[in-house]
Amino acid sequence: MTALDDGAELAGTSRHVYPASAMVGDYLRTAAGLVPASVLFATVPVSTVPATILGGFAAIFAVFGLRTLLRHGTRLEMTEHELRAHGVRSRTIHWAELDRMKLAYYSTRRDRRSGWMQLELGAAGARVTLDSRIAGFDPLVRRAAEAAACRRIALSDATVGNLESLGIRLPEFGAER
Repeated sequence: MTALDDGAELAGTSRHVYPASAMVGDYLRTAAGLVPASVLFATVPVSTVPATILGGFAAIFAVFGLRTLLRHGTRLEMTEHELRAHGVRSRTIHWAELDRMKLAYYSTRRDRRSGWMQLELGAAGARVTLDSRIAGFDPLVRRAAEAAACRRIALSDATVGNLESLGIRLPEFGAER
């Protein structure tokens, strides 16, 4: 495994972060929603109904921006035995306790040529969700798939198909039938 950020590396530990370059688009989308609403509120008297609608849109963009900020501030450490997420909410997924794995693909175009993947993991009440913009996404998915196979976790056909698109094949018991 390779370390993906600076700092002392423990043997067998890889570190994964969301690079700023991967988050710029989300920050720009947040600004595209918040700045015009703020300018309108600051410069034009707005009556109750339009203010409520505009405020609702501004709140949606603010929540999106907060989620982006939280995701950008999350660091992951992966070892042979666990995945630790550090951030506002720290969580640990022990591979020996993994009980849920879902790998979804979200397309941004009709031809499915552009999009991103999202990995959801669960173990003993802890949940970690990450997307394919994180540095080292493929090794994270590969290790999670190995743990799922060892635990004989039933995976959806969509998850199995998405794993195969990354070049990861699992034994037949890994799919729901």
